Amino acid sequence: MSVEDPVRFVDERLGAASFLKKALRYVFPDHWSFLLGEMALYAFVVLVATGTYLALFFTPDTSEAVYRGGYAPLRGAEVSRAYASTLDLSFEVPAGLLIRQTHHWAALLFLVAIVLHLLRVFFTGAFRKPRELNWVLGVTLAALALMEGFAGYSLPDDLLSGMGLAIAYSVAAAIPLVGGQVATLVWGGPFPGADVFEPRLFIAHVFVLPALLAAVIGAHLFSIIRPHHTQFRGPGRREDNVVGTPLWPGYALRSVGWLAAVAAMLVLLGGLVQINPVWQWGPYEPYQGTNGAQPDWYLGWLIGALRIMPNWEPRVFGHVVVPNPFFGGVLFPTVVFAVLYLYPWVEQRCFTRDVRRRDLLDRPRDAPWRTAFGVAFFTWVTLIFVAGSADRMLLSFGFSYEGQVWFFRIGAILGPLVAGAVALAVCRRLRATGEHPLRGWSGEVVARRTDGGYEGVPPLRRG
Repeated sequence: MSVEDPVRFVDERLGAASFLKKALRYVFPDHWSFLLGEMALYAFVVLVATGTYLALFFTPDTSEAVYRGGYAPLRGAEVSRAYASTLDLSFEVPAGLLIRQTHHWAALLFLVAIVLHLLRVFFTGAFRKPRELNWVLGVTLAALALMEGFAGYSLPDDLLSGMGLAIAYSVAAAIPLVGGQVATLVWGGPFPGADVFEPRLFIAHVFVLPALLAAVIGAHLFSIIRPHHTQFRGPGRREDNVVGTPLWPGYALRSVGWLAAVAAMLVLLGGLVQINPVWQWGPYEPYQGTNGAQPDWYLGWLIGALRIMPNWEPRVFGHVVVPNPFFGGVLFPTVVFAVLYLYPWVEQRCFTRDVRRRDLLDRPRDAPWRTAFGVAFFTWVTLIFVAGSADRMLLSFGFSYEGQVWFFRIGAILGPLVAGAVALAVCRRLRATGEHPLRGWSGEVVARRTDGGYEGVPPLRRG
């Protein structure tokens, strides 16, 4: 079937031939890294499908009830209706555990794919003019995904999610001047909050945040297609063209296959790999809070910031004006997202002075200072992220907790400087020599730039 067949069918009924023909002939560049964005999109599709099923059986109610379900160790215990419905989803509802675990794995993959996609966009310079707005939408998507993940993770009212909400309440209350009012407004009263909190959380997770995510994803896709895709440099590729595969039939069928692969992988994980066994954590009780509990991975950087922040609380006339949780729980993520939001304009106006349109991507070596800054910045965040598991490392390897805290405090200062300096030196070396980063190990022929163009260079011998 040719492109003209569906175009003719639609045009005879709607008169939209020119638009549809242009859409079907839209060209997508061929490179595996572009699939990261599609992976995030299809994980979101799985999230919506599985979340719809779960919402039919979940009860957003923190009032107490006696559990009489199929999980014998908790039968007869007083639990919240939210926790009881989560147990019923796991043991009573047909395919409930499969769908619940698939939903959880999809949430993790959604955030992993977004982070990897942001890294690809950053290190290749795909955020440059005219795509600054697209970068802002991508960073906003990451922020909304974090909030959506935390809201869903908190709904079951198990011990782990209750501890997370207690930490979130403390962080909200630590906002200078207005923290107490903000925490009381969101929770409907002092922690653990009034009965209205669970329905609010449910509405935010099931309706408000998904709608915002869908809107941002739609705007993000439009802002990609409107100026056309970026592409890596190569034969026949220029700033004013795209070399690749047209939407129909090649890319559309490939994309459907990728959707099926992502969905199948998530269902396999949901069926074969246990995650978040809330029946093991038990219902939330403040007196049962224990060290060693870990949130989902995407909250590790915030937990790490709270753990390694020194015990510093500015005081005025003997009164605390900035509670300690503010620094790790509010200031740190604010700085991280502020840097991400502003970076395209900072690079454009302060470093490169390049205000021209850019449609061809850089290799990381082509912008050594950007790559060095990116490596340093993400090393900083990663080290603080790893610090979030300091208590688990203490239990596993027997290191002193205080020693680990000081290790990560020092590492968060020195690590980014060392990583950035190494990245800068490597990029300059690769740019000067034209070598492949894995030359001598990959067995590939290297394309080295000369005055006459590019010539093949055999790989170095190992050793």
